[in-house]
Amino acid sequence: MAPITRQFRDFFVSLKLTVVLLALSIVLVFWATLEQTKVGIWGVQQKFFHSLFVLWQIPNTSIPIPVFPGGYFIGGLLLINLITAHFYRFKFEWHRAGIQLTHFGLILLLLGELLTGLWQRESQMQIHVNERKSYTEDIRFNELAIINKTDPKLDDVVAISDSILSDSNRVIQHPKLPFQVKVCSHYPNAMLQVKEQVPPNFIPAPNFSNQGIGPRLALFPMSVTYKENDRNAPAAEVELIGSEGSLGVWLVSVMLSIPQTFEYQGHTWEVTLRSKRYYELHSIELLKVTHDVYPGTDIPKNFSSCVRVKSNDGHDDREVFIYMNNPLRYRGLTYYQYQMDGANGLSVFQVVRNPSWILPYISCLMMSTGLVIQFCLHLVGFLRCRQKSAA
Repeated sequence: MAPITRQFRDFFVSLKLTVVLLALSIVLVFWATLEQTKVGIWGVQQKFFHSLFVLWQIPNTSIPIPVFPGGYFIGGLLLINLITAHFYRFKFEWHRAGIQLTHFGLILLLLGELLTGLWQRESQMQIHVNERKSYTEDIRFNELAIINKTDPKLDDVVAISDSILSDSNRVIQHPKLPFQVKVCSHYPNAMLQVKEQVPPNFIPAPNFSNQGIGPRLALFPMSVTYKENDRNAPAAEVELIGSEGSLGVWLVSVMLSIPQTFEYQGHTWEVTLRSKRYYELHSIELLKVTHDVYPGTDIPKNFSSCVRVKSNDGHDDREVFIYMNNPLRYRGLTYYQYQMDGANGLSVFQVVRNPSWILPYISCLMMSTGLVIQFCLHLVGFLRCRQKSAA
């Protein structure tokens, strides 16, 4: 083996590398815990754990520089270190079978965490009684939806993600749209209020909208919130540009529930800013909600929703009860009972897609079995030595 190759191998199988990576992971967890009060749980996951490096932005610039290894970098090196150590240092022996099984379970646990970070998706479904939905909504991300509503039976939607909207003065041309979309301004969190109701000492941000409901509203930028139970309300001003020139500027926000429509080239269009949607090949209809509490308390006694699940191909049509600790698992999605408003017939489901959800269970079972096997092997060896000493 060449010296360079040997050095490369010795680096990855080194126990020193394991100790250094574990120390870095401790620092990363401690740092992320302190930062959680500033950016929230979701922000900490994305910044510290679901990244190769922790980035720091140079003040007064948009240039990020890496300052510390992230969770993917540390976890990836730990995974490589563990696998290479097995190939080059450990030989399979029956008296070490428990340790081997425990290590394989740890490898599977690291792989499961990686796949979960890459594939897992969380969203929500808010649905009323007798309402049917075939999509879920992401509470963290938003999209600018431009909808062709000419056909009353079909909405042709063009969705532009908020990551694109954050780039001001960007011009977007989609093949399905007969006009361009120019982002004039974007606010990650903003409050809207009717101009006539604004107190005299409140100064709103400039509002250049001249179409829809925008000219009647005052826009107040707000600081971004990272609290777990709070939600940002982004807003933006977008200009639509046709072949003959500007069609106008619209003010859009997730706070606006009033449709803003216009006519262009014989078609009816609607422009709105909404939560990002994930459409599925099945629908959920809420049939009944039950919200019973113990007498004299607010403690839930029966907290359930009766839903009808129907696939688009017509092969599946059944009723299911969803309640606490009894979610609905259907076609790779898990519907958890999250919130409920029994008085208004409203139920909210937390919807999770995680194709690798079973890997942590398998890895924990492997590690537990390996530890039990190793304990039993040591116990048998100890008893044999004790019998020999007594004899």
